[in-house]
Amino acid sequence: MIALAALDIAGTTVEEGGAVYRALHDAVRGHGSTAEVADVARWMGADKRTAIRSLLTIGRTTDVDTVEAAFADFERLLRTAYDETPPVAMPGVLDAFEALRAHGAKIALTTGFSAEVTGLLLDRLGWREGDTVDAVVCTDDVPTGRPAPYMVHRAMERTGVWRATDVLTVGDTVLDLEAGSNAGAGLVIGVLSGGVPRATLAAAPHTHLIDSVGSLPALLAEAHSGAA
Repeated sequence: MIALAALDIAGTTVEEGGAVYRALHDAVRGHGSTAEVADVARWMGADKRTAIRSLLTIGRTTDVDTVEAAFADFERLLRTAYDETPPVAMPGVLDAFEALRAHGAKIALTTGFSAEVTGLLLDRLGWREGDTVDAVVCTDDVPTGRPAPYMVHRAMERTGVWRATDVLTVGDTVLDLEAGSNAGAGLVIGVLSGGVPRATLAAAPHTHLIDSVGSLPALLAEAHSGAA
């Protein structure tokens, strides 16, 4: 039984053109980091303050004030990017939500974004907590971001699901898969829609790899027929 589906946002359920990683790269470079694009890619799916703190250590010594200034720049750059090119739902995502609900599952979104950026992103999409999805959990809601399991567990708490084996998690990064596995989720699904190579995701803990969330209804149907 799947009681809860906890899905990542950027690269998994939402296409935002990689704006978050461009903004992250530009923000830390603007504060003296010599981080390259490949360095930023290693932090896909992570809490953005944690990512900034680490990236600022490349080429300079960092401090709390610099981290906060870079984080403010990151949010400003991302807001501008979303104004210029609004994010959109990945193909098939809303159909996947319907399929999950048909199987009795509640839907939660989990993300490495702050509450402010998450709210901005969902406003652009017209998605509402309690309507489009049942819960939204961001890094402001937990003591530590991915790969810690806390966002998945907080989603369980908010939706009244108490058995981790009844949870399905979906994400497009290694940290997403590690967080799902660390949470004890019954199904840990990686998607290739975020641009991470299949071989990279395949090396992380998972139960399934699929092309995108749009492929989830077929996977659910197959799992349901196998259990019948």
